[in-house]
Amino acid sequence: MAKAQPAALDPGMTLVEHLTELRKRLIISVMAVAICMLIAFFAYNWIIDILLHPYRDLVNSRPEQAFTGGKLITTDPLEGFGVRIKTAAYAGIGLAMPVILWQVWKFVTPGLYPHERRYAVPFVLSALVLFVMGATLAYWTLPKALQWLVDIAGGNFVTAYTAGKYFQLVVYMMLAFGIGFEFPIVLIFLQLAGVLTPDMLARARRFAIVGICILVAVITPSGDPISMLVLSIPMCIFYEASIHIGRFVTRGRREEATA
Repeated sequence: MAKAQPAALDPGMTLVEHLTELRKRLIISVMAVAICMLIAFFAYNWIIDILLHPYRDLVNSRPEQAFTGGKLITTDPLEGFGVRIKTAAYAGIGLAMPVILWQVWKFVTPGLYPHERRYAVPFVLSALVLFVMGATLAYWTLPKALQWLVDIAGGNFVTAYTAGKYFQLVVYMMLAFGIGFEFPIVLIFLQLAGVLTPDMLARARRFAIVGICILVAVITPSGDPISMLVLSIPMCIFYEASIHIGRFVTRGRREEATA
């Protein structure tokens, strides 16, 4: 029997058609983000209360070093409005993530074998769950990270964060962890694309662990050892898991190609 070929190898699909398809997926993704941003803009007070919990935990544990009563300060008349816009933007991206991931999948689907297209729902769900898990872990880590940063500074400082700096740290931490948790999805895709193989990943395990630690140190905004350790361990586990998952899915691809 002839080998099954991915639909992306169909000579009838031109470069212009590829670009048209990409534009369509981008437009849908942007529209989804815009709608979710509008929702987040009106849900701002509820979102702010959630994001302020780590800071309030810090204030409660260090009452002698805080004088704002768990509230943030602003040093610019436009800072509050800017924080609201940025918070709505990041929350909008987070809320629209299922749509964005689905559009990514729809764009790459033509390059996959028929049996791999059945992974659409598992891919979207796993990517979404991993992102939420990463962001949640960052949120859980924040009180401990903030306490470490205050302790390392010494007792000669008063804790009074500005709104812009605090929310930048919180959002960047959650994004860093969320993106970091997408690590196994990327590795599995690279194996499906033939760029990497499970054996290559297995042989590079030691170097990968060192590389993960360096990457985490770069992408973790707070730079504290607690956050870096909490993110490094899952990423190392994900690396090992991606090897075993890659062996499973690439075996299925080889069987499909030789059928």
